[in-house]
Amino acid sequence: MQTPLNTNAVAESASRLGLTVRQTPATVEVISAETMREQGYRTVSEVAQGAVGVTSGDNPAEPSAFSMRGFTNSQINTLYNGIKIGPQNMTSRIADTANLEAVEFLKGPASLISGEGAAGGAINFVTKQPHTGAVNNEADFSWDSLNSFRAHYGSGGSTNVQGLDYRLDISRSALNGFADDTNVKTFGTSGQLNYRVSDSLKIWGAIEYREDRSKAYWGAPLVPVSYSGSHATTGIASGNYVSNYNGTNLGAVTIDDRTFNTNYNVLDNRNVAQEVWLRGGFELKLAPDLTLKSQAYGYGAERTWFNNEIEAFNSTTNLVDRERFYVAHSQRLVGNITDLIWDTNIAGFDNRLVTTLSSSYLDFVRPGAANFPGDSVSLVDPNRGYYGLLTTQQQTARIDNEALSFEDRLKLTRSFALIGGLRVEHIGLDRNSTDKNGVEKAGFPFTKDWAPVTGRIGYTWDAVPGLTFFSQYATGADVAANNIFLLSPTQPLDLTTSRTYETGVKHLFWDNRAEWSFSAYDILRKNVYAAAGGMQLNIAGRQESKGLELAASIRPIEPLRVWGNIAYVDARYADYNFAGGSFSGNTPPNVPRIVANAGASYRFFTPWPVELGIVGRHVGDRYNTDANTVTMNAYTVGDVYAFVDIPKTVFNAVDQARLTFRVRNFTDKRYAIWGDPFYPDQILLGAPRTYEISAAFKW
Repeated sequence: MQTPLNTNAVAESASRLGLTVRQTPATVEVISAETMREQGYRTVSEVAQGAVGVTSGDNPAEPSAFSMRGFTNSQINTLYNGIKIGPQNMTSRIADTANLEAVEFLKGPASLISGEGAAGGAINFVTKQPHTGAVNNEADFSWDSLNSFRAHYGSGGSTNVQGLDYRLDISRSALNGFADDTNVKTFGTSGQLNYRVSDSLKIWGAIEYREDRSKAYWGAPLVPVSYSGSHATTGIASGNYVSNYNGTNLGAVTIDDRTFNTNYNVLDNRNVAQEVWLRGGFELKLAPDLTLKSQAYGYGAERTWFNNEIEAFNSTTNLVDRERFYVAHSQRLVGNITDLIWDTNIAGFDNRLVTTLSSSYLDFVRPGAANFPGDSVSLVDPNRGYYGLLTTQQQTARIDNEALSFEDRLKLTRSFALIGGLRVEHIGLDRNSTDKNGVEKAGFPFTKDWAPVTGRIGYTWDAVPGLTFFSQYATGADVAANNIFLLSPTQPLDLTTSRTYETGVKHLFWDNRAEWSFSAYDILRKNVYAAAGGMQLNIAGRQESKGLELAASIRPIEPLRVWGNIAYVDARYADYNFAGGSFSGNTPPNVPRIVANAGASYRFFTPWPVELGIVGRHVGDRYNTDANTVTMNAYTVGDVYAFVDIPKTVFNAVDQARLTFRVRNFTDKRYAIWGDPFYPDQILLGAPRTYEISAAFKW
């Protein structure tokens, strides 16, 4: 049975010990496929916005970007079925949720499980899995007032072959943007076969293909209040700003309401990606207390960005200065993860030890622009034009990764357990970079090796049934310049290190009808690199983050559900000094101090059951750069929905049928959702009010 906060779920990204969320000495959140459907989460970014203390944005340069516990982007590992493919800001794409079984959020340094790069935590996307039993089919469709549509079909269960189970999903979507001529089109298919050869051996294989094509929206430019006049807005963005791109002083800035739906991208823009996954493995019970699990995987991706990316208002000419950028990726990744699980008894205490050996090889080729065509256009009704002449250069990265880790859970009493782990990792990097003539650049090629050691130690104490206290100390490591794919020999090559202290409580009570959790944490990250604009990086000595998180859910009576969560974080830089100034004490970009969600639903048990629901979200002020000169103002938005479950007597061949009507952002709030610190002259706006109707069937 799914509990209100899902703490009985097992999150593979949090531990290899097979622990439930409640048994794990860390803050872990699992958002299930059922919750995604009910809340109308269409993309992984929307899923993140429903999680405790997490914000997200789909800036086209680095889509599906996340902020969590004061850390953002590649400081958070993005995993696919527990596998890391590279830095988030290089590899993530806008992804539909239709083929997902769950999204897992592990808060705080998480290198023990997912390796280098997890200073802020890890987010794991889990595809739908086969089940043993009768075949279940599902189909769902939706359409909204922007003329967007989504469609999905899924099927899974046992086949006529004894011991063989399957799962197949296929989905397509076309999500139109509110800005002129913008959209995201996705296609995805995934399948998996599980075969129980015997009681002691299971083998499995999976394949997945994903594709996305978009006409990208790059945001609205910051404009002087004095220029916008009556078209100046309040409550979206504010502050005083000197353009990072053209150096003109804009003074007090705003978002001009004439640019709400304006697209400054070139007419021939494109963002495209194709991704393929192949995975397979086995689970073998060697003895009653000893299990061997192994999986091999291969991943390939081709990605292309071809856009006008910079749109900077020039206060001298009163025009918007633009600049083009092209880059492509060709990525190949192969690897293996093998676990040996030993259940034993030590001096009368139950103990589980998991030893994991993992290895991978990554090949990354990045042809990119060697020239950056630009022009200037009017703020209103711009002549979008075309990209122009393109000259390319190329960079490569080859990465070997091997890791040996141990994770152990020792139950000292029936209610108290110690959980700890250690990971020893080797990372080998081989980089090269050539100019447009194919000549190697100064300092290239070069190689670098790292050997981080990370871990976790913690406990869980079940004070009474359902009430669990926990604490942990955990460490993480990642490449200092924040992107191992683009690391230069002229940059400091030391690893960034991070650690967290965390304590909290998880409580499930009232016959599983109520649940709440609380955590307090202190995270320190050293040798930090931070975005300084114009694709430059600055060194910041430390990044400190302290915060509190509270979540609760209750079903006081059968028809009524009420839930909510709130997160507070104080994230700041320290020892962040550079020639001409200091950002010490400033807050990292895209980090709100307060994030809160709340919702309620009521179900009417009529012959055609109807459920009405409302969800609200508040996000506090954020900054778009380390300078903290421009504020993306706090906002509160809400959705309402109603669905009706149609009785089986209406559709005899269908076991369940549901029609849903949803209004997103029902107050039509205009707000800033994300800022890219590399493109500080523009702000990404959130979507206005839209209406959506959907239908879902199961049989």
